[in-house]
Amino acid sequence: MIVVDEESLARSALVGILGAEPDMEVVADCDRAESAARIRACRPDVVLLGFSMPAADGFSVLADVRTMPGRPAVAVLAAFAGEEHVSAALRLGADGFLLKDMAPEQLVHSVRILAGGGGVLAPVVGRQVIDGYLATRGGRGDRDLLTSLTSREREVLGCLTDGLSNQGIAARLHMGVSTVKEHVSAILLKLKVGNRVQAALLAQRNGLNCAASGADGAARGREAAG
Repeated sequence: MIVVDEESLARSALVGILGAEPDMEVVADCDRAESAARIRACRPDVVLLGFSMPAADGFSVLADVRTMPGRPAVAVLAAFAGEEHVSAALRLGADGFLLKDMAPEQLVHSVRILAGGGGVLAPVVGRQVIDGYLATRGGRGDRDLLTSLTSREREVLGCLTDGLSNQGIAARLHMGVSTVKEHVSAILLKLKVGNRVQAALLAQRNGLNCAASGADGAARGREAAG
């Protein structure tokens, strides 16, 4: 993991919290100017990106990471959740948007979710994002994109709406983690979204959830049995 923040004191605090966990290793901490080079050199699984004004600097880091092969999961850690900042961060491929006033144990839990291939949103951010997506629910373009998914991809997408990590999806659907990753990549490509959070929200606003995708799988199972 790499911690990126302009304030050295904030970096030290985050490194102390996360580095104390036996299953986590902070391989570097740096400011935004050094972040791209450090991420390429260290190839971390997770990047925790401190956001402050001007936000454009943080957006440039997200844009850089988005182009990297085998890119890490990136979560923004901000002092506040301006709607325009949240939307822009997710469009640029952020896998999470967290707030700096969260409890340390919540931060640790969120990092574990990111490392497992999941996405994370602070509760107030999640409500904000969902409300924005639901306001445009049922767009024909979205439905057309969803029909391009295979039955198995719809099952995986349903699990994404439930917030499952790659490991959780593999356990629920009885498949390998590498296969789950392939399905998730295909889903993001077909739905034309930048990350699994956006894919899950698109599914939710069009009425696809874990129960609905499970019904597809059950029907397929009955057909196979018959």
